[in-house]
Amino acid sequence: MNEMNTSQETKPPLPTYSISQLANEFSVTPRAIRFYEDKGLLSPSRAGQTRIYAPRDRVRLMLILQGKRVGFTLADIREMLDLYDVKDGQRTQLEVSLKKFRERIESLKRQKDDIDESIAGLTQSIEMVEAMLDERARQGEVMQERVSDSFLAAD
Repeated sequence: MNEMNTSQETKPPLPTYSISQLANEFSVTPRAIRFYEDKGLLSPSRAGQTRIYAPRDRVRLMLILQGKRVGFTLADIREMLDLYDVKDGQRTQLEVSLKKFRERIESLKRQKDDIDESIAGLTQSIEMVEAMLDERARQGEVMQERVSDSFLAAD
């Protein structure tokens, strides 16, 4: 008896996900997932009107959300994701992603410097306004003492 004929190698089916499952897992709305689908970032199969998401869609959604969280545009995210299909062992995808990651870090550093400058400026303004309020309060106390003194002198 030939063993190859008796034991057929069958791979277990890949898991699939509904839009609700993905929405719950990633704390997004089904509308957001449909938006990413409309933009061509996700491409679920369909059974009638029901969307069926494959593991690839799940991973792509995770990467989309991570990219958005660090400030990438959908165009940047699409470019990085679409390079996965280039048949070069993902080399192009990794190189482009690395370049975009470095550019994003530099952009975030510039934003951080701008924010630090804004905080320093606002802190200085707070100190000036508090000093002005303190001065006005002292002037008010002096004026009140003078008014009280003049009433006492009038008696």
